[in-house]
Amino acid sequence: MKLLFSEYFTILLFFSLAVLLSSILFFLSLILVPKKFDQEKVSAYECGFNPFDDARSTFDIRFYLVAILFLIFDLEISFLFPWTLVLNSISLLTYWSMVIFLVILTVGFIYEWKKGALEWE
Repeated sequence: MKLLFSEYFTILLFFSLAVLLSSILFFLSLILVPKKFDQEKVSAYECGFNPFDDARSTFDIRFYLVAILFLIFDLEISFLFPWTLVLNSISLLTYWSMVIFLVILTVGFIYEWKKGALEWE
């Protein structure tokens, strides 16, 4: 039983050190950094609309569309990286299933492109 806990001691030590250092840095930033609020700090930053307006105001749906398209192609890359690492040792079924997956995503990308979802007016 002692051997089991000795193997995890270094992980516990690193985790404790990470929590301690992040807590110290967090509280030091609360204490030492001066707090000045001006119009530049509370203004909208790269979101396209002012977040302090009325919540019932309308805004462009293209913000959501761009975010969804980014997530789709980001997930494609997250599946593609491990596949390329083991490409030499996979079976033909695994290879062709990934090729079919990439073809489906490419067809979806071309469809979105033809519909004009990637154009910003």
